[in-house]
Amino acid sequence: LTCRGLVSSASRPREDSWLKSLFVRKVDPRKDAHSNLLAKRETSSLYKLQIHNVKPECLEAYNKLCQEVLPKIHEEKHYPCALVGTWNTWYGEQDQAVHLWRYEGGYPALNEVMSKLRQNKEFTEFRKERGNMLLSRKNQLLLEFSFWNEPVPREGPNIYELRSYQLRPGTMIEWGNYWARAIRFRQDNNEAVGGFFSQIGQLYMVHHLWAYKDLQTREDIRNAAWHKPGWDELVYYTVPLIQEMESRIMIPLKISPLQ
Repeated sequence: LTCRGLVSSASRPREDSWLKSLFVRKVDPRKDAHSNLLAKRETSSLYKLQIHNVKPECLEAYNKLCQEVLPKIHEEKHYPCALVGTWNTWYGEQDQAVHLWRYEGGYPALNEVMSKLRQNKEFTEFRKERGNMLLSRKNQLLLEFSFWNEPVPREGPNIYELRSYQLRPGTMIEWGNYWARAIRFRQDNNEAVGGFFSQIGQLYMVHHLWAYKDLQTREDIRNAAWHKPGWDELVYYTVPLIQEMESRIMIPLKISPLQ
């Protein structure tokens, strides 16, 4: 009995240590912000993603208003920003508009644009009229991943998929390491448009933007990736990093540079 007690007592510290190891994750010390490690460059362009939920009866009027006003305002040279793309959600949350803007020069450019727009009477009237058509709206400020394609205008017709991932806090570097390799499997058909991660708004959010000819082409391209050696392994390691994910299939408006 005495020996048995000694064995049990001696093994307990090892058991406690093993149990603690299950809940302790080693984090390598880093001497730079994650955004600087993941973004294209220190002066990377800043992006704004806007999502507007429109009253169903107002969607047609909302689209018409945006197509009349937005190009006139944002194509002027003294505004250091550009419309990357503008869409309506086709599959996903209905009666929804999605806009993506680029601000060349980062936060100073964003501040300059916002300051000038507050003095722009046409834009003020546009926002007031637009506000009467909305149920809700939200935005995020994003940076682009260094290993993704630069989102540039493209001819259509295309459908677009915006895949949004809510990651577990602290996993953005891991995500970037895996997708720096994974993106190589998705370049054959020119479907990769852009990849971004949030800086302000909902944090630890990743957005991947893809373009396809149609839904069947999307299905064929995605299925083909599974036949490439290494793709399945990268998916296996990235899935545990995700808390939530959402897919939107979107149709570009006529004024969208991404067609």
